Amino acid sequence: MIKKLVYVLAVVLIFGSCRSGEKQTSETEFEVPDSVLNTEVPISEDVMQNIIQNISSPIEMAALIKELGVPYSNKYLSSTDRVNKLSNSFKQSLNLGIYGADLGYLNMYNKTSAVIDYISAIKTLADEIKVGQFFDFTTLKRLATNNQNLDSLMYISVHSFNQMDKYLHSNNRSNLSALMITGIWLEGLYFATQVAKDAPNKQLAERIGEQKIVLNELILILETYKKDKQFSKLLDDLYLIKEHFNDVNIKIIKGEPQMIEENGMLTIVQNDKSIVEITPELLNKIINTTEEVRNRIISL
Repeated sequence: MIKKLVYVLAVVLIFGSCRSGEKQTSETEFEVPDSVLNTEVPISEDVMQNIIQNISSPIEMAALIKELGVPYSNKYLSSTDRVNKLSNSFKQSLNLGIYGADLGYLNMYNKTSAVIDYISAIKTLADEIKVGQFFDFTTLKRLATNNQNLDSLMYISVHSFNQMDKYLHSNNRSNLSALMITGIWLEGLYFATQVAKDAPNKQLAERIGEQKIVLNELILILETYKKDKQFSKLLDDLYLIKEHFNDVNIKIIKGEPQMIEENGMLTIVQNDKSIVEITPELLNKIINTTEEVRNRIISL
């Protein structure tokens, strides 16, 4: 079923709510280089939030993979050895999202020994694009070494992500926010397609097929910045994936709304269902193209 999901940036950034008595750093103390400023018309926060709510978090994708009984494999991860080779804000933002998805996968499988490397990589990239003021490395490192605090490590609040997104928008840097979201989505799709290649599963194939909707929305956002050569190149890669997704059929069946109690409050849930039609041949094309695109991007 296609869900309106709350986006979870798997411990990429922890904001003020996680800081214990530490003095908050003023946004005005950070000088933002011209190279990270967005020269295109910024995307409105409402549009960005609509995309965010439609995207499955890397935690959810990793949880599904684990639920299917697929064992952990570090071959799905992007190496942290290349962090210092990421020379500009475009690459740093895109890879910040990729490492965020990787960290979610590691946490889902309780691989705490490897988590510190990814937290360190994420901190380095966050500092480079001037959002490191929202990153509490000390708290993350402590949580990463304590299995009792995995929930705190894996999830940050919607409010926290909204703060980051708002900060980037208010500083004319919504392009970087779009890149982070793209990185997270692409790595999540890579996880799913690699697992589908190694251990074919109908439920996983349908989840992959549903990504057609998110990809179309991501492309609409990224096309806003297509005058930039790096964005144009990224779009060319995503168009390759989209070409195959165009043949995925998704039928939405409207369901009756239901009133449920959640956290002491009544909430209306719309029970829509989706039927995803994706042939093995088409899935194989998506798997191969996603692998090609993802590996090319992380080699830049």
